[in-house]
Amino acid sequence: MEKFPVINLANINGEEKKATLEQIEDACQNWGFFELVNHGIPHELLDRVERLTKEHYRKCMEKRFNEAVGSKGLECVQDELKDMDWESTFFLRHLPTSNISEIPDLTQEYRDAMKEFSEKLEKLAEELLDMLCENLGLEKGYLKRAFYGSRGPNFGTKVANYPACPKPELVKGLRAHTDAGGIILLLQDDKVSGLQLLKDGQWVDVPPMRHSIVVNLGDQIEVISNGKYKSVEHRVIARSDGTRMSVASFYNPGSDAVIYPAPPLLERETKEAEVVYPKFVFEDYMKLYATLKFQPKEPRFQAFNAVNSS
Repeated sequence: MEKFPVINLANINGEEKKATLEQIEDACQNWGFFELVNHGIPHELLDRVERLTKEHYRKCMEKRFNEAVGSKGLECVQDELKDMDWESTFFLRHLPTSNISEIPDLTQEYRDAMKEFSEKLEKLAEELLDMLCENLGLEKGYLKRAFYGSRGPNFGTKVANYPACPKPELVKGLRAHTDAGGIILLLQDDKVSGLQLLKDGQWVDVPPMRHSIVVNLGDQIEVISNGKYKSVEHRVIARSDGTRMSVASFYNPGSDAVIYPAPPLLERETKEAEVVYPKFVFEDYMKLYATLKFQPKEPRFQAFNAVNSS
């Protein structure tokens, strides 16, 4: 298996810019995932977010998770569980309005750290979208504008812990899926692995790496790029050897943003290439995704194509 793409952003505005953009292009076309180092987010902030996330899980969520497992009798299961995930999660919304102050049980230190972290990630996400624009031959800011809608993008964070599992062969930490949204930035545990992506029919580990940010593309980038870039199926496997932390931030279109293939890309494609991807309102796509998350993405696109052609 080829080596998982790790991209150094240190000289993205210097002499390494062309080579770095080429690495990003290759990762977007052939992996749908890549890992960033020297991304500009201070290591001290990443360490603080990790420490506070793990403390919050131990103090506020671990007991609840264990009680839920016990109440469902999951320690006694003998057959594979196909309709649940072995994870403990909560969600933070940053844009268009923040709900961090409303989430119970968070310390003020944790709220402040997540606010600072989300601001840095939002900036990084928008810089990455412009790098994708440059690679796709779209004008700077095209993707950000495509995501904007009437109130700006949706941006939020799923904080997850995947506890040690007594029977990891019988349950997934998180079942295989593609992400519905735009661009996803992940701070993952650097000690306990578990995230895998599907490449050429094989499950490949996304390597845990201290202070890196893992990036993957969602379905909306696939649509706007008219399939040049693909969202990729991924999953989290349950582990018996420790709890894995995952802080995944989703930079998504606004609810009323209208998503469709970028016209400049279609103009450049040959006449034989038919427009494969549909036009839809992002909120409508999310409603469909909510019921079909763990199924292949193609029928979701086909459903909107069918609506558009009728």
